[in-house]
Amino acid sequence: MLEHGGNLLQFSRQYQIPVAEWLDLSTGVSPFAYPCTSVASAVWNRLPELNDGLEEAAAGYYGCEPLLAVAGSQAAIMALPEVIATQRGELGVVLLPRVGYKEHQHAWQHFIGPNGAKWQIEFYDTAPSESELARADVVVVINPNNPTGVRQPLELLLQWQAQLQQRQGLLIVDEAFIDCTPQHSLLSRQLGDNVVVLRSVGKFFGLAGARVGFLFGNHLLLDAIALKLGPWTVPGPSRWVTREALLDRQWQRRMRQQLAGHSSRLRTLLTCYFSTSVSGSELFQTVCLHDAPMVHQQLCRHAILTRLCDEKNALRFGLPRDESEWQRLDVALKAITQSV
Repeated sequence: MLEHGGNLLQFSRQYQIPVAEWLDLSTGVSPFAYPCTSVASAVWNRLPELNDGLEEAAAGYYGCEPLLAVAGSQAAIMALPEVIATQRGELGVVLLPRVGYKEHQHAWQHFIGPNGAKWQIEFYDTAPSESELARADVVVVINPNNPTGVRQPLELLLQWQAQLQQRQGLLIVDEAFIDCTPQHSLLSRQLGDNVVVLRSVGKFFGLAGARVGFLFGNHLLLDAIALKLGPWTVPGPSRWVTREALLDRQWQRRMRQQLAGHSSRLRTLLTCYFSTSVSGSELFQTVCLHDAPMVHQQLCRHAILTRLCDEKNALRFGLPRDESEWQRLDVALKAITQSV
């Protein structure tokens, strides 16, 4: 199992601090969850149904079809290597970001095809080079990147898509953190047959526990993923709440403004205490630190949980929810930096 944000129970036991006393900034999930209305009792009592309006609400919100509702984009990430291998009839070269959400790398590395065949994994830094693109059969992009916050321009993504299409290559774009700036989404353009886009309602809508995401791509791919995942992949109550959230345009507009302001405030706060680079998105800010593990531990002693990035050279901070949480973070950062 890979390490991710969260795991608050583990840190509570490790530092002997009750869960209720922690400030969890480790996940990048909005602290302002969509206010769920009461779910009808029949929704709990019945198997999930596909004609409940969720897919229509998603098509309206994302402005794109066809789509497939999945149990969080994680479900699609795990299924894609096998389904793509089956459709291609062979395995090839997968180009992945060196820094990014490691479940992508984990899924491609651990798929084993017929006769023990495996995907050949290669990595790129900020963006693939021409030579890297020329070798790749599948290119995975996280946009904006988690945890660096780097955004790839739409025109560049479309250029990569066209280059890959000439060689029957596939472009996969994970847009889990793009809801605050939907104008930068590939879904704002007509998707080519060789493009797959993953979206999640867990981050922007603050509904991580609902485990709902959407996969966009050509019909053949979506049908194959649906067949692999089987029926009832998204629970009925999760479908209910997600449909309400996707339809509430007023809440969405207000939340985009609110998150942008909180993200700017977080960036300013971190810049006051750290002289190294700070980058991120509307839902998190990441600080590059040579002593990131030590700072992570010191914050834990203050009962503040951040995400120690996989390379151990950066910390990702999610957004505080209210003034008391902002003050706690400010006080802890001041104490830590003054002690160095």
